[in-house]
Amino acid sequence: MTETVLKIDGMMCSMCESHVNDVVRSKFKIKKVTSSHKKGETIIISESTLPIDELSDAIGATGYRVLSVDSHPYIKKGLFSK
Repeated sequence: MTETVLKIDGMMCSMCESHVNDVVRSKFKIKKVTSSHKKGETIIISESTLPIDELSDAIGATGYRVLSVDSHPYIKKGLFSK
């Protein structure tokens, strides 16, 4: 599993978060996506690494701009994890 953290410019409200989440869900095979306009970020959990250029283009087409991307192995945070 891979966790991809995107810093996104232009999200101003919860509707913006929904737009970004919807485009990610519709274009890519993912497990989970969450966005925060307050933090200006989107976190995507997927089985494999996502194509960064395609991801940036898809989000850019909705009017938002991807500022940075960080992908790393996903470590599930459980009830008893530290």
